[in-house]
This record gives sequence, C-alpha cells and structure tokens, in this order.
Amino acid sequence: MNIDVQTLRWFAAVAQQLHFARAAQSLGISRIRLSKAVVELEEQLGVELFVPGASPTELTAEGRDLLARALVEIAEDDRRLERERVTAAEPSTFTIGFAEGVTLTKWTRIWADRFPDIALSVVATTPNSQVSCLRDGTVDVGFVRPPLDRDGLNAIGLYQEVQVVVVPKDHPVAAFDSVTATDLADEHLLADPATAPEWAAVATELVTGDRPELPPMNSVAETFEYVAAGLGVAIVPHSVARINARKDLVYRPVTDIEHTQIALAWVADRESELIEEFIGIVRGRSTRSSRGSADAPPAKKKKAHPSKPARPVAKTKTNARRSGKRR
Repeated sequence: MNIDVQTLRWFAAVAQQLHFARAAQSLGISRIRLSKAVVELEEQLGVELFVPGASPTELTAEGRDLLARALVEIAEDDRRLERERVTAAEPSTFTIGFAEGVTLTKWTRIWADRFPDIALSVVATTPNSQVSCLRDGTVDVGFVRPPLDRDGLNAIGLYQEVQVVVVPKDHPVAAFDSVTATDLADEHLLADPATAPEWAAVATELVTGDRPELPPMNSVAETFEYVAAGLGVAIVPHSVARINARKDLVYRPVTDIEHTQIALAWVADRESELIEEFIGIVRGRSTRSSRGSADAPPAKKKKAHPSKPARPVAKTKTNARRSGKRR
C-alpha cells in the first residue's frame, strides 16, 4: 500500500467516527481539508470509500477493506515512532576498541569531562579482531597494532613501544639487561616468524628446517604458559609483557628488533563529529583548539618508550660472556 501514513490516519479517523466534522476536530484540521484529502485518496485508488449521499456516513466494502489495512500500517508506524522516541531519549554511546597493553585512562577521563552526556564504552580487541571490530561497527575507533590492513581505514600513528623477549626466570637471557636478535638465534619463538623478521633472519631452526609446529595459543596468557614450561620464548611489546607479568618469567628488551607502533584507526567513510572530537582529545587539542584534518598521515616516528622506564643497560649477551649456553 503506497499511501502516505498521514493520509491513512485521516481516512481512519473518518472511517471509525463516521462523521467528517468530528474527525476533523479530533485531527486538528478543517473539515474542508479532510474532505479534500479523502476525495484525493479515492481518486488515487480508483474506488469509492464512502457510500455517496449516505446519512449518517457509511463505508463501502472497499472502504472497510482499506480501514483494516490502514489500521495495521498505522500501528506499525506508531511502533516505529515509539522506538525513535526511546532511542532519542537514551544517551549516545561512543565505543573504543583497544589492543592489549594500551592504557585508555587519560583519554577516557578527558572525554567524560567534555562530553558527560555521551556514554563511553570500551572493547578489548585482539590482533585478529582489531580490524573486524572497526569494519562491522562494533567499535567507532580502535587503538591498534600492526600488521594492519589499511584498506578503507584511516589511521594516525601515536607512539612506539620497545619489543621484549619473555623467558623463564632461570633462562640464561635473564642474566642480561638487554639482548639482540642474534642472541636469540637458537631459541624457539612461540609466534609466527613473520612477526619478528629480525629474529627470522638469523633463526637456527629456520635455517635447518626443523622448526616445530606451534601449539594452540588463543591469548598472551596461554603463550606465557608455554614459555614458563620451557617450550620456547615470546617476543611482545613491553606493555603486554608488563600486564601479563608472572613471578616465574622475566622480560628483556631486544635492541635490534623494530619497535611496535600504536595507532588510532577508524573506518574512512564513517567519519563523524564524535570521531573528530576523540581524535582531538588523543592529539592533545584543548576545547578551544581548532580541529585538524581527520585524514592526517601517520605521525612521524617518535622515540620508542616502554610503559615504564627501562633499567639502564649494564650488559648484553653480545658484550658479556655467559657462563653457559642453553640448548
């Protein structure tokens, strides 16, 4: 039925009250305007909806049939309007996704101060879900780590983190303040070698072709369980190692592995005022600052820093002789 809902409401008012004057009064319109609308509706449908000349007003068979259908559409429109009213009454929500190790407190606090009426929701993401959560609308923006499929996304580089190797506390690496990829050449990495190309370039197990299959790992916590069991080592961002710290494990900076970068990403064709505002907060803009372009290029590389100051490098495996070599 391709009839304007308002017209259906006017027709239904007459059809139910069977009196044009009273119907017009209940609708808050003139009787002439209501009569004209009914005539135009009859012309549109090509049928008579009211018996001509009948007093009191009487519906035709076509009129009764239209009333039944009109009441269904009017009820559906009422439900739609109620949903819109409820939605409008509810506070807006802005959702942030974040990779493990990212601390949101500073930005969420500023957001709460500036936009107290817009609820902020946070969603923890994984390397496998950080992009899909953006694409399917689960989150509005996300703090992500590479590798990142940039297709259809905008991203702003924020800061870099030192990569650390995680080993059991009695592992020879624990005796040093930092190591290099070469120092780890004989170790088994509990990750895809592509995540640490510097290690992959010198890894003995890749040269000999005897690299064992990786065990099933669905989280950093599971990976660290395997490390604690002596089945291999893990290379992760400093903040991730710190958050998942265990008394039976230690972590040391790997000085020649490329630092990992944290970036703020969002879907390019879903840019909004709220996304612009959040970008401004992350970039440190005050409430009086003018906005920059949301599609800004990634920030220049900044000096990498761990989540907390690293200890001064006293010695490395490369420059200090170990008492023995772990096989």
